[in-house]
Amino acid sequence: MTTRTSRTTSTAAGVLTGILALYTVLVALGNITDFGTNQQYVRHVLAMDTTFRDDALMWRAVTSTALQDTAYVLIIAWETVAALALVWGTYLWARGRDGLARRVSTYGLLMLMLLFGAGFIAIGGEWFAMWQSKAWNGVDAATRIFLISGVALIVNHLPGGTRPEAS
Repeated sequence: MTTRTSRTTSTAAGVLTGILALYTVLVALGNITDFGTNQQYVRHVLAMDTTFRDDALMWRAVTSTALQDTAYVLIIAWETVAALALVWGTYLWARGRDGLARRVSTYGLLMLMLLFGAGFIAIGGEWFAMWQSKAWNGVDAATRIFLISGVALIVNHLPGGTRPEAS
C-alpha cells in the first residue's frame, strides 16, 4: 500500500478517534459537573419505575439509591478512563505513532462499546427493560455510540494504516 494511502487511513482513524474522544470527554465532564441529571436517569432505569411493571420482571429492579449511585459513579469513572484513552490515542495518531495509537485507541473504543453495548443496550435496555420507558429510554442513543465506535474500531484496524514508528 502506498504511503499516501497509509497516511489517509491513519488520518481517518485519528479523526474518528478524535470525534469519539471529544464526545466522551463532554459526556464525562457533563456527568461530573451536572451530576444530578443523569443520576436520575440511572436511578429510574435501575428502579424500573417507568416500565410496564410486569411482575415477572420487577424482581430485577434495584431500588437502593446507594447501589444506584454506586453504579452511576462507576459509569462516570469508566467514561473518564475511556475519554483519557481516546484523547491519548488521538494525540498519538496526530504525532504519527500509528502502532501505539492503534493500541491505545482500541482500548478506548472497546471501553465505549462495552459501556454502550453491554451496559446500556444489553443490561439497561434488556435486563432492566429500559426500552419500555417513554421517559428514560436511552437504547437509541446508546446504539448510535456503539455503532460509531465500531466503525472507528474497524477503520483503526484497516490494513495499510500503520506507518513504521520513528525511532
